[in-house]
Amino acid sequence: MASSDATSNEGRIKKRSVAGSFLFKLPQGDEKQAQVALFRRSNKVSTYQHKLAPISGSIETYDASPFATALREINEETGLTLSSLELLRVGKPYTFTDFSIGREWTINPFGFRLKDKAEGGGGEEGITIDWEHEGFEWFNPLDVKDTDEFGGVPKLVNSLRRVWPEYDLGPRAGKVLTSGLQQLRNDHESGARQLAAVAISILRSLIAEMDSNVMDDTWWANVRMAAWHICKTRESMGAAITSAIAKALDQIGVILSRDLSPLEKVRQMTEAIDNQLSQRGCTTDRIRTSFVDYLRQNVTQTPESRKRISVLTLSSSSTISACLLQAAAELGVSLDLRILESRPLCEGVTLASKLLEVDNESVDLNVSLYSDASVALAADGIDIVMLGADCISSAGDVSNKVGSLPAILSQRHIAPNAKVIILSETEKIASPGLIEGHLVEENNPVELMRTWNGNVRGASVIEEALRDGENSSTQPKVRVRNIYFEWVPAQFIHAYITDEGMWSIEDITKKSKWIGDEMDRFFKGL
Repeated sequence: MASSDATSNEGRIKKRSVAGSFLFKLPQGDEKQAQVALFRRSNKVSTYQHKLAPISGSIETYDASPFATALREINEETGLTLSSLELLRVGKPYTFTDFSIGREWTINPFGFRLKDKAEGGGGEEGITIDWEHEGFEWFNPLDVKDTDEFGGVPKLVNSLRRVWPEYDLGPRAGKVLTSGLQQLRNDHESGARQLAAVAISILRSLIAEMDSNVMDDTWWANVRMAAWHICKTRESMGAAITSAIAKALDQIGVILSRDLSPLEKVRQMTEAIDNQLSQRGCTTDRIRTSFVDYLRQNVTQTPESRKRISVLTLSSSSTISACLLQAAAELGVSLDLRILESRPLCEGVTLASKLLEVDNESVDLNVSLYSDASVALAADGIDIVMLGADCISSAGDVSNKVGSLPAILSQRHIAPNAKVIILSETEKIASPGLIEGHLVEENNPVELMRTWNGNVRGASVIEEALRDGENSSTQPKVRVRNIYFEWVPAQFIHAYITDEGMWSIEDITKKSKWIGDEMDRFFKGL
């Protein structure tokens, strides 16, 4: 662990920012059976010798982020690479001072799941500790204590509870959160809007199961910490989830301040969340209306007025399918729909099937499915590129399914007069920040590789090279990358059609500031 201390003028306290990473194993993939590894520090380290701790290391100037520090330190201290790990939790950073050694620590906690060999990981056998540790042990997270007898580093429980908030929630509410976060993380079919609804449903169930006999500041802090993890579990979908959670927390906070019995407060809180969920169904109707108005003004009633509209899209979105069907019915136009199959899960095929299942004689619809690689051919002669959004940055850049940017680049070359339209709820607008600050969601390469098995010559060579790389201490010769989302720059987008009408980048920036302020209000003091 390298040192990058900064000394303050007050009391010569050295300040250090570190990444602290907890490694978890989940028997049979069940997070309710989670065990956490704690590493016993050796007598060769400068602080906290022979104490149990997570994998820790200083955030250096050359590290791109605390997350990059965490990965670097894990590799240095255990030999594990990213292929053996899955990001499980991102904890809320905090700061404390240990006057006994003259250090002010800023801790950036992370939780990683250790992949087993069946997933292409190294498993527990892949851990090779370096000189900084004497060994490691596995614990039930709830059994970790801040006592001399347990023998952990200072604030060990505070760091752990920030990646494992179940520690403070009690058994029933803890199980709700554990299974809820697992559901959000593993759902690769639902879009951001659907996952946002799941997120606030998890928060509702958690509140219903918490021990609410005393609803004080500690209770409120525990709710907000759980909400933080709900927001952070799927960073690629985090904007929609965070907006929905912020609205729910606002209502919960108002009810918490009322002079009511705990039982009545819980009843009103769950009822308020139920009302929030019921109102979400109207957003698609509003987007649909705005989309039809846009087509009427910009496509069907232009000097080049037409009775046939050619649309290029990809992935699967209930909002997009609803808008297309509404436009065909109301405007009396024929839709020439070109859909990219959207590997690896082929959601484009799902979208096509949904549209073809609709029994509506008033809709004139022709569907063509294209491979992702033939996007330039699919773009020939189109009028519209129609995309959803999983996240919109404060500058109007849009994160959507991989394949979105190639589709637009093809459109700009093949059909330069076509319009690029984004359909999105305003809740998908993220807090202020550059797109580089958003984590890249990289998923299991098996999703890609299973389509090769038995069909692609040489697939077995790739699989063998991956296994060899996992068992080697050197850089692997090959990686299979399964990235779900990519960014489309705002300069390529002609229109943002939302549940609140047509929005400009100025509107988006204002909404982004609001969600940033809400995040500070609920999470800054944790």
